[in-house]
Amino acid sequence: MGDGTIGMQELCAYEQALREREHAAATIEKYLREARLFVQWLGIRALTKEEVFRWKEQLQCRGHSAATVNGKLSALNGLLRFLGKEACCARYLKVQRRLFREAGRELTREEYERLVKAAQESGEERMALVMQAICATGMRVSEVKYLTVEAVQKGQAVISLKGKVRVILLPRKLCRKLAEYAKKRGIKSGAVFCTGEGRPLSRYQIWKGMKALCQRAGVASGKVFPHNLRHLFAAAFYRATKDLVQLADILGHASLETTRIYLKSSGREHVHRLERLGLIN
Repeated sequence: MGDGTIGMQELCAYEQALREREHAAATIEKYLREARLFVQWLGIRALTKEEVFRWKEQLQCRGHSAATVNGKLSALNGLLRFLGKEACCARYLKVQRRLFREAGRELTREEYERLVKAAQESGEERMALVMQAICATGMRVSEVKYLTVEAVQKGQAVISLKGKVRVILLPRKLCRKLAEYAKKRGIKSGAVFCTGEGRPLSRYQIWKGMKALCQRAGVASGKVFPHNLRHLFAAAFYRATKDLVQLADILGHASLETTRIYLKSSGREHVHRLERLGLIN
C-alpha cells in the first residue's frame, strides 16, 4: 500500500489475519464484505481520514439506521487498524440506549409454539427439533453443529468458538427427542442435524427453513429468525430465575450489558407499565 490505496493484496492479508484470530465464519464474511464495499468506493483515491469521513456521511445519507452504520464502521475500522492506519478510524454514531424492543421484531412464546406446530404438521420434524433445541438451551445458531449424538448421550454439548470453550446443558426431554430422531434417521455419531450428505446444517439452511414456516404459522416474517429463539430463551430463563449473571454465562456473554439487551421488554409492555403507574387523572 505504498501509494496510499488499498488493493486485493491487502484484503487477502486482512482475511488471513481474521482467520488466524479465529473469528466466526459469519463475522469474517461480514467484515470482508464491508471492507470490499469501501475499497470499491474508494477506488484509486488515497486512503485518508477525510475519505473515511465521506464514506461515513454517505452511509448516513443512504438511510441506514445508526446501528447499521456503526456495524459497517466497525468492520472498516478493523481493516484500518490491521493496515496500521488507526488515525483514519471513524468515530461511531452515538445511539441513545433504547428501553424496549420493537414489538414488530419480538417473537412471543405463542408465536414460537405456532412455528413448531407448523413444522410438525408440515412433516418438517428436523426443523421443529432445531427450533426447540435453540429455544430450550439459548445456543447460537452457529452452535447447533455441536449437538452431536455423543453430546445427547452425555446430556451436555461442549462449545468451542472464538477461542472460548463453554458447556451447554441439555434438558432431559430434549435429549430424549434428539436421541429418538437420531435413531430414526440412522445417525450413530456426529451432528444430529445434518444434510443428506452428512454435513451439519448451516445457519442459512436453518434461517431458510424457519422462514418457510411463516405463512403456515401465521407469524410475521420479520420476527422469524434463529437469533430470536435465543432472545426468547433469555427472557424465559430470567423470568424464572432473576439471575442475570448465570444467564450471561449460559449465553456465553463476556459482558452483562450484552445480556441486558436480551431482556428488553416490548414497547407494548413498556406502555402498559407506564399506564399502571396511575399518574394521569
